[in-house]
Amino acid sequence: MSYALLPGHVVELARHCVLDWLGVTIAGSASEAAVLVRAEAEREGSRPVATLIGTGSRATASQAALVNGTSSHALDYDDMSLPLMGHPSVPVLSALMAAAEEVDASGDQVIAAFVAGYESECLVGRLLNPEHYARGFHATATLGTFGAAAACAHLLRLDATQWASALWIAGTQAAGLKSMFGTMAKPLHAGLAARNGHLAARLARSGFTAETAVLDSPQGFADTHGGDAHHTAFRAGLDDFDVAGVMFKTHAACAFTHSSIEGLLRIREETSVRPEQIANVVVRVPSGHLRAAGIERPATPLEAKFSLTMTSAMALATGDLSERAFTGSAVADPVLTALRDKVEVIGEDTRADASHVEVVTIDGTVFEAEVATSKPRPISDLDTQWSRLRAKFTGLAAPVLGMRATDELADAVRAIGPSTSIRDLTALAI
Repeated sequence: MSYALLPGHVVELARHCVLDWLGVTIAGSASEAAVLVRAEAEREGSRPVATLIGTGSRATASQAALVNGTSSHALDYDDMSLPLMGHPSVPVLSALMAAAEEVDASGDQVIAAFVAGYESECLVGRLLNPEHYARGFHATATLGTFGAAAACAHLLRLDATQWASALWIAGTQAAGLKSMFGTMAKPLHAGLAARNGHLAARLARSGFTAETAVLDSPQGFADTHGGDAHHTAFRAGLDDFDVAGVMFKTHAACAFTHSSIEGLLRIREETSVRPEQIANVVVRVPSGHLRAAGIERPATPLEAKFSLTMTSAMALATGDLSERAFTGSAVADPVLTALRDKVEVIGEDTRADASHVEVVTIDGTVFEAEVATSKPRPISDLDTQWSRLRAKFTGLAAPVLGMRATDELADAVRAIGPSTSIRDLTALAI
């Protein structure tokens, strides 16, 4: 996959992904999960060749992939992909940027490698999903390992045999369970996917080999992880790159809470209903949303991000679902918890991707809304998307870097190309 042959909108979307990844990684670097993983890497010692984003530290490329991958997913605020049924950029960019620093790669090399990784993980996702995700696997972790390996294989210019080995080595390491949602293990999944994908490519480059039919062999990845390994037309009907379908979060919570949040925010804005006026709230969602975001009474800010009841209460009471809203005091706030306990969430197998919300007041008035949010921004509107992403990035990065450095980094991302040094770019992210 050559940078020169990539369509302009694909290059631009790759830059959007890099900006969003940097923002969530910089802010996530202060999370408890990221601090603990970084401390473990520092205890190991290292040959410092790659930046631990958001900090003044450096580590080996492998350690940086692990730490940055964990940081970038710690807030659960990173981008999304429907074919992957997960978060596409965090495992790929966390591995790729570390590898790029080590070899002093240019911006065009990183953009091309990123697209290769993104498309690869989505191809595997089209092969295995929705069965893979429904079985309980965290696709960001499992399929993201393939994406990280593919991105690094592209950057390191592996030959066809080495490429195959890298993907198969990735497949035998891929792991991650949805039962870990709401815990520090979920962002660790992304870090492990990045580290293991990076390791797979490096081992393959050295001549390490593995089973070459890992996806469709008996007891291979598809056999054990779900999906139809014989579905050879899984890209049929696509007329664009999968990266054209990337979606960016506007709320710092599980993606499966977003349609409900948007519906309740609409009611809040249009009616000015107050928490004390509400008798009960009914939220109807696809059943799969409950399996990912069904924590009824969260005890921590992290659990609150995976709670349809809590995020619904926050949407109605404050309208603020930014990262700063998810605090210990918010989780324990009596107004929020009282409203949370009035929220009934119903999973419906017949419902597609939309959520229907109903707010009933004490006097019997009923307000309703139905919203579907799983839609990418049209290619014709990428300037608007960049503006919104830059505002999100500023809110995440400026408290860590300061305003001047934040603006400089965002401008550098917008200009990523053949003349860009990735080492110079990451040096701005500390």
